[in-house]
Amino acid sequence: MIIFFESRSGKIIAAGTTTDLNNEDIEKLLWLFSDAQLLKKTRLEGKFVGPRKEMITPWSTNAVEITRNIGISGITRIEELIPVRSDNPGYDPMLQALYVNPGQDLFTIDRVPEEIVKISDIGAYNKEEGLALNEDEIKYLEELSKSIGRPLTDSEVFGFSQVNSEHCRHKIFNGIFIIDGEEKDSTLFQLIKNTTHFNRNKVVSAYKDNCAFMQGPVAEQFAPASQDKPDFFAVKEFESVLSLKAETHNFPTTVEPFNGASTGNGGNPRQDGRRQRLLPYCRHCCLYDSLSLVRRKPAIKKCLSQKALTLPQTCRNTYESIKRGKRFRQ
Repeated sequence: MIIFFESRSGKIIAAGTTTDLNNEDIEKLLWLFSDAQLLKKTRLEGKFVGPRKEMITPWSTNAVEITRNIGISGITRIEELIPVRSDNPGYDPMLQALYVNPGQDLFTIDRVPEEIVKISDIGAYNKEEGLALNEDEIKYLEELSKSIGRPLTDSEVFGFSQVNSEHCRHKIFNGIFIIDGEEKDSTLFQLIKNTTHFNRNKVVSAYKDNCAFMQGPVAEQFAPASQDKPDFFAVKEFESVLSLKAETHNFPTTVEPFNGASTGNGGNPRQDGRRQRLLPYCRHCCLYDSLSLVRRKPAIKKCLSQKALTLPQTCRNTYESIKRGKRFRQ
């Protein structure tokens, strides 16, 4: 069942439980929700914006853990709903949904996996879905389909387009450039990293874990004296670092710090669910086992690695313009 509370700010707090809560537990929740008011309703009236039911928020995870720590059992999820009056309110459809008269089915997920689609024409499917597969990759998948004796599924083709994309593999930026028949002795990534290599200055960490840090001031931190057991809070000085760069498609960034734990459940549907599928991997996906059968073949291996690249003039200009900055590390 779902119990509704109204906070002093007017927001609705929905708590999903597996059992009826006694008066003592209700009092604890009222205290936890900063003197919220218990709404003795099974269904709310009006429009509300809240988290998508398919995605449990980090806020909910922390809130549920707190309820367990204060002796309340049976609570499975806690989310906030914001009342809205507009018929077309502004909200982030990737993270949120519009609920009209939400009731006891607020957290019920009735979504089922889509049917498996067998792809007979990989080239046409590539254009239809905008997968950006190049000719070599399409040829590789076609040969793979023949070698395993069956057509690939839509999940397999789409999954391959993601894991073998430039975003994931950096096959261009980490590839060896061949310009006018001459193999260059650095990659684009090496040229870019070269700046920090020769001018370290106050850089603490760069090009690691999708984030970069600069040396910051000595600051005071108010935190528990020890981290492995309950302890008193204390003020400690520490050498801080400043985050100057974080990968934007991951939620735990300085742009979106509060949904840090949503990288997986938010990043996957955005990166992998081009049609807003929230269950992109529930269908059969056997491509990666198939890949292991043929990966040792030289032609296939070359197709996968994409190490040697003969580039058009536009790419040559990009390479040369980056290189002109300074000589690179071997």
